[in-house]
Amino acid sequence: MTWPEFWFIFIVCGLCMLACRVLPLFLLKGRELPAVVIRALGLIPPAAFAALVANDLIAVDMFADGWWSALIPIIAALIVVAVGVKTRSLIWCVVAGVASYALLLLI
Repeated sequence: MTWPEFWFIFIVCGLCMLACRVLPLFLLKGRELPAVVIRALGLIPPAAFAALVANDLIAVDMFADGWWSALIPIIAALIVVAVGVKTRSLIWCVVAGVASYALLLLI
C-alpha cells in the first residue's frame, strides 16, 4: 500500500467515524425517542461487554491444557456474576474476579 492510498483510507475512515458519532446528535437534537428505542440502546453496553467476556472465556483450544485450566476462567466468571448480583458494585466484581482467579490458579 502506498502512502497516498493509506492517507485516503485513513481520512475516509476518520470522516465516517466522525459522521457516525456526530450526525445522530444533530439529527436527533430536541426529539423524544420512543421507549422501545431507549430500552434497546440501554442494552448495547452490556451486550458489548458480554461479547468481550465470552470471547475470553470460550476458545477453540481451551481444553488443550486439560479440563481444570479450561474451567478456571469459567468458575471465576460465575463467582463474579454472583458477586455482581449480590452487591451491584463494579469494584467488588473486579476484586472478586481477580482474587478468585488467583486462588483457582493456586489449586
